[in-house]
Amino acid sequence: MNKVRGSAAEAVADIPDGASLAVGGFGLSGVPAALIDALYARGTTGLRVVSNNCGVDGRGLGVLLAAGRIARVTGSYVGENKEFARQYLSGELEVELTPQGTLAERLRAGGAGIPAFYTPAGVGTQVARGGLPWRYAPDGTVAVPPHDGPLRPTRSLLPRTRAARRPPRGAVPLPHAPLRALPGGTALPLGAGSRSAWAPAPSRHRDSLAPRRSGYRMSEQEGGIVAV
Repeated sequence: MNKVRGSAAEAVADIPDGASLAVGGFGLSGVPAALIDALYARGTTGLRVVSNNCGVDGRGLGVLLAAGRIARVTGSYVGENKEFARQYLSGELEVELTPQGTLAERLRAGGAGIPAFYTPAGVGTQVARGGLPWRYAPDGTVAVPPHDGPLRPTRSLLPRTRAARRPPRGAVPLPHAPLRALPGGTALPLGAGSRSAWAPAPSRHRDSLAPRRSGYRMSEQEGGIVAV
């Protein structure tokens, strides 16, 4: 089966409004810009994004954010994006902040079919109590509290206490990496030197936590877009 698509627009054509996306990249490195631009041109909206960050003003995921196309962000770094801060504090955007290493492991665990895992990150802090509010109301009150609260389960696993974390729900992964098509439709990411390496993980989740689009991913490639 030929899984190469002739354009980014064709590759994202079946991503509906309200879809969940696991988007690769670290800062502005390894960002699937062509796929993001194609989603913007298509008018896709209400997106729920899992990514290290949400781009910056006018670049990366910041393009979709400024257009009001992103409804929710799960990420670990939200600096250098004034529009992101404005939308979150004004109640327009739902945000789940999570430590960077924990975010990467949540994605990896989802790909491995692991429904939850324990980590020492955040134990004894607000993170272990569910983190910051997911959404504020326009008047500054909390509209959506953390759904994992009020306190994440903890266990004493020597030598440290660890808090339980769950993988994100199934998402359409959008990594940026050169791919080499192999017989049988398999593709190997050769690496973009960024966190795109873990972006495909949630789509392989076989657990009921992530039932959608199992085994499906898209990536930019010179000469076409590969859907796997």
